Amino acid sequence: MLTLFHAPQTRSSRIIWLIEELGTDVAIEYCDIAYRNGQKIGGPDPRNPHPEGKVPALIHDQTLITESAAVALYLTDLFPDAGLGAPVGSRDRGAFLTWLSWTAGELEPSVFSRMTGEIERNAFARASYDAAMERLIKALAAGPWLMGDRFTAADIMIGSTLGWARLHLPDNPVFDAYLERLSTRPAHRRARDRDAPGSLAAAS
Repeated sequence: MLTLFHAPQTRSSRIIWLIEELGTDVAIEYCDIAYRNGQKIGGPDPRNPHPEGKVPALIHDQTLITESAAVALYLTDLFPDAGLGAPVGSRDRGAFLTWLSWTAGELEPSVFSRMTGEIERNAFARASYDAAMERLIKALAAGPWLMGDRFTAADIMIGSTLGWARLHLPDNPVFDAYLERLSTRPAHRRARDRDAPGSLAAAS
Protein backbone atom coordinates (compact mmCIF):
# COMPACT_ATOMS: atom_id res chain seq x y z
CA MET A 1 0.00 0.00 0.00
CA LEU A 2 1.18 3.50 -0.86
CA THR A 3 0.35 6.53 1.30
CA LEU A 4 1.49 10.09 0.69
CA PHE A 5 1.52 12.55 3.58
CA HIS A 6 0.77 15.91 2.04
CA ALA A 7 0.17 19.56 2.92
CA PRO A 8 -1.49 21.78 0.30
CA GLN A 9 0.61 24.22 -1.71
CA THR A 10 3.94 22.76 -0.66
CA ARG A 11 6.64 20.67 -2.32
CA SER A 12 4.42 17.63 -1.93
CA SER A 13 1.96 19.16 -4.40
CA ARG A 14 4.25 18.11 -7.22
CA ILE A 15 4.15 14.54 -5.95
CA ILE A 16 0.36 14.60 -6.29
CA TRP A 17 0.88 15.75 -9.86
CA LEU A 18 3.29 12.85 -10.40
CA ILE A 19 0.77 10.41 -8.94
CA GLU A 20 -1.87 11.69 -11.36
CA GLU A 21 0.54 11.32 -14.28
CA LEU A 22 1.38 7.78 -13.18
CA GLY A 23 -2.31 6.89 -12.99
CA THR A 24 -1.74 4.82 -9.87
CA ASP A 25 -3.65 4.47 -6.62
CA VAL A 26 -1.98 6.29 -3.74
CA ALA A 27 -3.81 7.21 -0.55
CA ILE A 28 -3.31 10.84 0.46
CA GLU A 29 -3.15 11.79 4.12
CA TYR A 30 -3.49 15.54 4.57
CA CYS A 31 -1.44 16.86 7.44
CA ASP A 32 -0.17 20.07 8.99
CA ILE A 33 3.43 21.25 8.77
CA ALA A 34 5.44 23.24 11.29
CA TYR A 35 7.03 25.68 8.83
CA ARG A 36 5.87 27.43 5.68
CA ASN A 37 8.04 29.83 3.67
CA GLY A 38 10.61 29.74 6.44
CA GLN A 39 8.12 30.81 9.09
CA LYS A 40 6.99 28.63 11.99
CA ILE A 41 3.23 28.17 11.76
CA GLY A 42 2.62 25.32 14.21
CA GLY A 43 4.00 22.21 15.79
CA PRO A 44 4.76 18.79 14.31
CA ASP A 45 1.73 16.82 13.15
CA PRO A 46 1.74 13.45 14.94
CA ARG A 47 0.19 11.83 11.88
CA ASN A 48 3.18 12.73 9.72
CA PRO A 49 6.01 10.14 9.77
CA HIS A 50 8.60 12.56 8.33
CA PRO A 51 11.36 12.87 10.97
CA GLU A 52 11.38 16.67 10.57
CA GLY A 53 7.65 17.09 10.20
CA LYS A 54 7.96 18.12 6.54
CA VAL A 55 6.34 16.92 3.33
CA PRO A 56 6.36 14.93 1.15
CA ALA A 57 6.58 11.70 3.07
CA LEU A 58 5.71 8.48 1.28
CA ILE A 59 5.02 5.18 3.04
CA HIS A 60 5.19 1.99 0.99
CA ASP A 61 4.61 -1.23 2.90
CA GLN A 62 6.10 0.33 6.07
CA THR A 63 9.08 1.81 4.21
CA LEU A 64 9.45 5.59 4.56
CA ILE A 65 10.73 7.73 1.67
CA THR A 66 11.21 11.49 2.04
CA GLU A 67 12.59 14.34 -0.11
CA SER A 68 10.84 15.15 -3.37
CA ALA A 69 13.55 13.85 -5.68
CA ALA A 70 13.79 10.56 -3.79
CA VAL A 71 10.01 10.12 -3.81
CA ALA A 72 9.85 10.91 -7.53
CA LEU A 73 12.61 8.42 -8.31
CA TYR A 74 11.04 5.76 -6.09
CA LEU A 75 7.64 6.08 -7.74
CA THR A 76 8.93 6.14 -11.31
CA ASP A 77 11.04 3.06 -10.60
CA LEU A 78 8.05 1.38 -8.96
CA PHE A 79 5.83 2.06 -11.98
CA PRO A 80 8.18 1.88 -14.99
CA ASP A 81 5.39 1.19 -17.49
CA ALA A 82 4.14 4.77 -17.05
CA GLY A 83 7.26 5.95 -18.88
CA LEU A 84 7.92 8.89 -16.56
CA GLY A 85 11.37 7.76 -15.43
CA ALA A 86 14.37 5.96 -16.84
CA PRO A 87 15.06 2.33 -15.86
CA VAL A 88 18.43 1.29 -14.49
CA GLY A 89 20.71 0.56 -17.44
CA SER A 90 18.81 2.75 -19.90
CA ARG A 91 20.64 5.43 -21.86
CA ASP A 92 18.38 8.11 -20.32
CA ARG A 93 19.07 7.14 -16.71
CA GLY A 94 21.99 9.51 -16.20
CA ALA A 95 20.20 12.56 -17.57
CA PHE A 96 17.06 11.72 -15.60
CA LEU A 97 18.92 11.40 -12.29
CA THR A 98 20.85 14.57 -13.04
CA TRP A 99 17.72 16.67 -13.58
CA LEU A 100 16.04 15.30 -10.45
CA SER A 101 19.08 16.08 -8.30
CA TRP A 102 19.73 19.42 -10.00
CA THR A 103 16.29 20.69 -8.99
CA ALA A 104 17.05 20.61 -5.26
CA GLY A 105 20.80 21.05 -5.49
CA GLU A 106 21.06 23.96 -7.93
CA LEU A 107 17.75 25.34 -9.20
CA GLU A 108 15.89 25.92 -5.94
CA PRO A 109 18.85 27.46 -4.09
CA SER A 110 19.44 29.78 -7.05
CA VAL A 111 15.81 30.85 -7.11
CA PHE A 112 15.81 31.52 -3.38
CA SER A 113 18.98 33.60 -3.72
CA ARG A 114 17.13 35.68 -6.31
CA MET A 115 14.05 36.01 -4.10
CA THR A 116 16.05 37.15 -1.07
CA GLY A 117 18.28 39.53 -2.98
CA GLU A 118 21.37 37.47 -2.24
CA ILE A 119 22.43 37.62 -5.88
CA GLU A 120 22.80 41.40 -5.54
CA ARG A 121 25.20 41.00 -2.62
CA ASN A 122 27.10 37.86 -3.52
CA ALA A 123 28.93 37.36 -6.80
CA PHE A 124 28.94 33.59 -6.38
CA ALA A 125 25.15 33.54 -5.88
CA ARG A 126 24.73 35.69 -9.00
CA ALA A 127 26.94 33.39 -11.06
CA SER A 128 25.06 30.31 -9.84
CA TYR A 129 21.69 31.88 -10.67
CA ASP A 130 22.81 32.98 -14.12
CA ALA A 131 24.27 29.55 -14.87
CA ALA A 132 21.07 27.81 -13.77
CA MET A 133 18.91 30.07 -15.92
CA GLU A 134 21.17 29.63 -18.93
CA ARG A 135 21.08 25.86 -18.56
CA LEU A 136 17.30 25.79 -18.33
CA ILE A 137 16.74 28.12 -21.25
CA LYS A 138 19.02 26.04 -23.44
CA ALA A 139 17.30 22.77 -22.49
CA LEU A 140 13.77 24.14 -22.88
CA ALA A 141 14.51 25.87 -26.16
CA ALA A 142 15.53 22.47 -27.55
CA GLY A 143 12.49 20.85 -25.82
CA PRO A 144 9.61 20.53 -25.84
CA TRP A 145 10.55 18.80 -22.56
CA LEU A 146 13.72 18.68 -20.51
CA MET A 147 14.65 15.33 -22.00
CA GLY A 148 13.61 16.14 -25.53
CA ASP A 149 10.38 14.69 -26.88
CA ARG A 150 9.62 12.65 -23.75
CA PHE A 151 7.80 14.12 -20.75
CA THR A 152 9.22 12.76 -17.48
CA ALA A 153 9.07 13.29 -13.74
CA ALA A 154 11.94 15.74 -14.20
CA ASP A 155 9.47 18.08 -15.90
CA ILE A 156 7.18 17.79 -12.91
CA MET A 157 9.98 18.56 -10.46
CA ILE A 158 11.39 21.50 -12.38
CA GLY A 159 8.12 22.69 -13.89
CA SER A 160 6.48 22.97 -10.47
CA THR A 161 9.40 25.08 -9.23
CA LEU A 162 9.27 27.36 -12.25
CA GLY A 163 5.53 27.77 -11.75
CA TRP A 164 5.72 29.32 -8.30
CA ALA A 165 8.99 31.12 -9.06
CA ARG A 166 8.01 32.67 -12.42
CA LEU A 167 8.29 36.26 -11.16
CA HIS A 168 11.88 35.56 -10.15
CA LEU A 169 12.98 34.17 -13.50
CA PRO A 170 14.30 36.07 -16.52
CA ASP A 171 11.76 37.61 -18.87
CA ASN A 172 12.20 34.95 -21.52
CA PRO A 173 9.33 33.48 -23.58
CA VAL A 174 10.81 30.00 -23.35
CA PHE A 175 9.66 29.82 -19.71
CA ASP A 176 6.14 30.98 -20.51
CA ALA A 177 5.79 28.51 -23.38
CA TYR A 178 7.02 25.65 -21.19
CA LEU A 179 4.66 26.51 -18.34
CA GLU A 180 1.78 26.75 -20.80
CA ARG A 181 2.56 23.27 -22.13
CA LEU A 182 2.61 21.92 -18.58
CA SER A 183 -0.66 23.61 -17.62
CA THR A 184 -2.57 21.91 -20.44
CA ARG A 185 -1.75 18.41 -19.22
CA PRO A 186 -4.91 16.77 -17.80
CA ALA A 187 -2.98 15.29 -14.87
CA HIS A 188 -1.75 18.77 -13.95
CA ARG A 189 -5.31 20.04 -13.74
CA ARG A 190 -6.44 17.01 -11.74
CA ALA A 191 -3.56 17.51 -9.32
CA ARG A 192 -4.55 21.12 -8.70
CA ASP A 193 -8.07 19.96 -7.85
CA ARG A 194 -6.72 17.30 -5.51
CA ASP A 195 -4.16 19.48 -3.76
CA ALA A 196 -6.44 20.66 -0.97
CA PRO A 197 -8.77 18.46 1.15
CA GLY A 198 -11.86 20.43 0.17
CA SER A 199 -11.42 19.42 -3.47
CA LEU A 200 -11.30 15.67 -2.94
CA ALA A 201 -14.83 15.30 -4.26
CA ALA A 202 -13.83 16.91 -7.55
CA ALA A 203 -10.88 14.54 -7.87
CA SER A 204 -12.78 11.33 -7.17
